[in-house]
Amino acid sequence: MSTVSPTSYRVGLIVPSSNVTMETEIPALLRAYEARGGPRFTFHGARMRMKKVTAESLLAMDKEGVTCAAYLADAQMDVLAYACLVAVMVQGPRAHVAVGERLGAATAEAGYPAPIVTSAGALVDEIKAAGYRRVSLIAPYLPELTRVVVEYIEQSANVEVIDAISLSVSDNCEVGRLSQPNLVETAANRLNVTGADAIVLSSCVQMPSLNALKAAEDRVGLPCLSAASCTTRQILKRLDLDPAIQGFGSFVASSARTAARYEMDVTPLAAKRQEMVP
Repeated sequence: MSTVSPTSYRVGLIVPSSNVTMETEIPALLRAYEARGGPRFTFHGARMRMKKVTAESLLAMDKEGVTCAAYLADAQMDVLAYACLVAVMVQGPRAHVAVGERLGAATAEAGYPAPIVTSAGALVDEIKAAGYRRVSLIAPYLPELTRVVVEYIEQSANVEVIDAISLSVSDNCEVGRLSQPNLVETAANRLNVTGADAIVLSSCVQMPSLNALKAAEDRVGLPCLSAASCTTRQILKRLDLDPAIQGFGSFVASSARTAARYEMDVTPLAAKRQEMVP
């Protein structure tokens, strides 16, 4: 059992070595959650080596995830979040399920089982939970990787991607420096959203978007979500907490929605741990 107070949770972040945004935006969202009377969170990271966003680099990096999960389990995390999104998606439809199981097994073998959230699975599950059927998205990737993301979302979330814009940035450090005001302008002026239910403003946890979510929604008139905001909501659900966070647009502010036709694992933390103990 955890020795952490019930009002404090340890969040483990498994990130590419060149990623900085996940460690910025997820804590910012959870600090906003704290500010409205929620529990406290601390954040603890482990890194996988990756600099260039190519299929080969992503697959090589992903192999380090199990070691990272085991190391974080040594510090007794309450939940682990894994990025990057596209490293999972290049492995085929619903690969996030197998990746989550593999990382969860690593925490159990290390002696402290913890629930796992993958950014790929979080994006898919949050789209399904919201009931969206048609989305448009923006990705920082080269076009061939953006096609992977589109196909993954369509097949795993059973939605139609109406339009997808590739910003064609392969250097992951440069992805982390992309302009959020420019992201709003891209959504408002270049992205086809005709018939869309929502916009995936950033389909990459490294592409900054937190301060653009509400601004883009105000401009376009559609809910805006991101890989980071979906990951944060799934972290809260895995901790059996209400995922609504105010101040970042209507999607992030929405409470948990359930639908029988959707398969979402939001098992409360205590029950999840009991199931995972060997």
